[in-house]
Amino acid sequence: MDATLAPSANVGEPAQPWGDVERLKWRLQQTRQRRYEDGVLRAVDQLRERFDVSTYGEVVYGDERYPLRAVRSAQWDGGLPGVLITGGVHGYETSGVQGALRFLQERAQRYAGHINWLVAPCVSPWAYERIHRWNADAVDPNRSFRDASPAQESAALMRLVQPFEGQFVAHIDLHETTDTDESEFRPALAARDGLAFEPCTIPDGFYLVDDAHNPQPAFQQAIIEAVERVTHIAPPDAQGQLIGSPLVDRGVIRYAFKPLGLCAGITGALYTTTTEVYPDSPSASPEQCIQAQVAAIEAAIEFVLAQRAA
Repeated sequence: MDATLAPSANVGEPAQPWGDVERLKWRLQQTRQRRYEDGVLRAVDQLRERFDVSTYGEVVYGDERYPLRAVRSAQWDGGLPGVLITGGVHGYETSGVQGALRFLQERAQRYAGHINWLVAPCVSPWAYERIHRWNADAVDPNRSFRDASPAQESAALMRLVQPFEGQFVAHIDLHETTDTDESEFRPALAARDGLAFEPCTIPDGFYLVDDAHNPQPAFQQAIIEAVERVTHIAPPDAQGQLIGSPLVDRGVIRYAFKPLGLCAGITGALYTTTTEVYPDSPSASPEQCIQAQVAAIEAAIEFVLAQRAA
């Protein structure tokens, strides 16, 4: 779809930020395309016999109510390093949700007694159902991890994590970069904020976002090397950039996590990263994208364990 014709970009008047009327009009354009209960809650419920499953909050929009589920190690040992895994902060990024669930289903048990892990597989259920980046208030949860957050989803996750302050050594936040970022979501962002849309190039392949205020290049490269066995790593564009940011290492760019209100900045962990897979690539299948997320999780955990053993 031509980015200039993105439906959300046609809400409101050019160069005028949205108000309540425009946000409501935008919300009414969004339709449910899949069920959170079917894709997430049922899968989580099947894990109850093996792990500790809890409800850490509820997202409410009108008469729609979404329980938020988290899964953690069956035996939480205060002497072990903690790893936080989050998916579905942007609800449309399917492999992040499915990658977190796949890790729980197939790989998590092998780390029992070695680490403590906490997984929030789908942070934004309303957006998961609409296959959208924003929540129902046209707010991006991944710019809302801050005090007095404007996003229910972000505030709930911060409340979940708060009692574990100081216990997490690593946090891996699972994301995707898709063609709809350019055709729909970035034009919608420009329209919402009354700005001109400036086109950008979508990277073809997997890449990572490191924390500009706490760079950990060895950690990032350990993940890149593991994921490369599953799918290809995104090359830089002609300007040496990925998604408008300078490449700092192979497959790695940097953002300032906390100032931008990004999920990967909520724990203060030493090792943090945001994964980005490209499900629209002709060289990667949806299954490869899920496997890439699982490979990234395991590489992060193995790195933490290796540092602990050193």
